[in-house]
Amino acid sequence: MTLRLPEEIVAEQFVPTARAMLARELDDRGLTQQAIADRLGITQAAVSNHLNGKVEIAEPIAEHPRMVATVERIADGFADGSLDEVDALAELLTTVREFEDRGPICELHEQAMPALEGLGCDLCVRGTDEAVAAEREALAAVRRAARQLGATPDMAPLIPNVGTNVATAVPGAVEPADVAAIPGRLIRMRGRIEVPANPEFGASRNVASAVLAAMAVDPDVRGAINLALDESLLTAARDRGIEPIEFDPEYEDRCERLTALFEERGSVPTVCYHSGAFGVEPVCYVFGETAEEAVELAIDLAESTR
Repeated sequence: MTLRLPEEIVAEQFVPTARAMLARELDDRGLTQQAIADRLGITQAAVSNHLNGKVEIAEPIAEHPRMVATVERIADGFADGSLDEVDALAELLTTVREFEDRGPICELHEQAMPALEGLGCDLCVRGTDEAVAAEREALAAVRRAARQLGATPDMAPLIPNVGTNVATAVPGAVEPADVAAIPGRLIRMRGRIEVPANPEFGASRNVASAVLAAMAVDPDVRGAINLALDESLLTAARDRGIEPIEFDPEYEDRCERLTALFEERGSVPTVCYHSGAFGVEPVCYVFGETAEEAVELAIDLAESTR
């Protein structure tokens, strides 16, 4: 096993990426290479390498909206004199801390040290207390599910207009605060699925309600995803021997009503749906033992319709 510290990821990938991005932004604002070098604390030759693409950057960091905004803010401040190096350092340190907490640095750390998969920065940030092991795994399952969904552009048409969510509950969950999901939901943007934030507990209401209803009947079913209702998806489920069931679209007491429906059925359906109502978009839910399992099945069903 390769032992890697998160600080190595910061030094080897975050710092070069930040310098390359800043060099390009400052070059775009008309600063000379020597002026850029003075600002970044590197040589003019190093600036040239950054501008010519000779320094490898970490895409998960460079493409993150928070990083893009931070670099642009620093570059603007350097260009107009409203920020100095201390201000820039504060901005970058804040970004590093955010990225170490279930963010891109955590993702890169897991890639560099595969044994961390499922723990990642939860280990770095929260320590080794066994009491939070179930929470770590729930967060990790949602994080993996969201990444998988985001890496599958063909799923974008199945994202509801109000967004989708993926969720995993801890064993014995009894309320939405026990269910991990993505704050703000996953959204469809320019034909792709955007994951706006890292998973948190209590970040979902509707999907959490469905998960809690499922757990009341089958404690092993702790994950779910909601998708836009598509008849071809329901047909694909039936072709696999999965019989989707319909439920009332009203939001009020949904958890209780779903629980009663599942109890009457005697088990949790792998797929359930509602056809919508005034102001309520038609959606379907796919269940699994975790969010990751639910997303895998949803992708599999969607791909079989093409």
